[in-house]
Amino acid sequence: MIFTETGKLTDFFYIIGNRYFPTHLLLGSKPVLFEAGISCLGPLYVKEVQEILGKNQPQVIFLTHMHFDHCGAAGLLKQTWPELKVAASQSAAEIIGRPNAVNTIAKLNESTIDWIENESPGLASTMPFQPFNVDLILEEGDFLEISNGLTVQVLSTPGHTWDSLSFYIPEKKMLVAGEAVGCMSPMGVIFTEFLVDFDAYIHSMERLAMLDVDILCQSHHQVFTGIEAQTFCQRSIEAAYQFRKRLEVLLDEENGHVEKVAERIKSEEYDPHPGPKQPEQAYLLNIQAKVKHLAQKMAQ
Repeated sequence: MIFTETGKLTDFFYIIGNRYFPTHLLLGSKPVLFEAGISCLGPLYVKEVQEILGKNQPQVIFLTHMHFDHCGAAGLLKQTWPELKVAASQSAAEIIGRPNAVNTIAKLNESTIDWIENESPGLASTMPFQPFNVDLILEEGDFLEISNGLTVQVLSTPGHTWDSLSFYIPEKKMLVAGEAVGCMSPMGVIFTEFLVDFDAYIHSMERLAMLDVDILCQSHHQVFTGIEAQTFCQRSIEAAYQFRKRLEVLLDEENGHVEKVAERIKSEEYDPHPGPKQPEQAYLLNIQAKVKHLAQKMAQ
């Protein structure tokens, strides 16, 4: 099953906010969140979490990586619940400590306000990005007990970014992977999301494909359950190889010119897409990174 709405998915799991930029709530004696979406939806995340938890509060928010649309509301959530601990990798903690990175994250979050307003009028606030610190440094192999009989296993899954982590809750057969597994659009197209290393991206997905998964969260658009969750990683691996082959052809045709190839890919996979789709500024940053990486590999 492909779950395309927000709200209650199971008795223990909720999709909060907006399906394009959600945060996820896992219930237990110590409720936790996964991902922090974007800043303009921060008040919405807070409202919906409070409606579910009442006077109870989330204890930890796990971030897969420090891209603007995964950490955007973390500062507001931390301000709302001062005891909330932000958990991410060491690399992510270093990124959010760099002034230029914080400035870029803030600008990209601001750019989503009009996008959200166009897609869902009245949903976006003007809440700016609020800087924050990482409270819990996570690394490969960590197991965090978040409730009696409920643990989060930390997996290092680089490839999309170097700071990417995935979170596996074995007792619930649930995986929160962000773009470590790619990202399927609402139209059913799997977008390949290696930004820093194609081989690492494939290796990470091969590891995740071996897990016993009944719920898979890719952090945008939809959540997969059952057979859809169990087969998605393999489908995304196949899509990645097809995408790499297309990029290699274009790089050969354009004599390795990164900007020209990026524009051609944009004209093929972004411009004709009816939407909703990734904000253009963010898309351009990502596609240029992917093309540049493959161009460098081909030149070796």
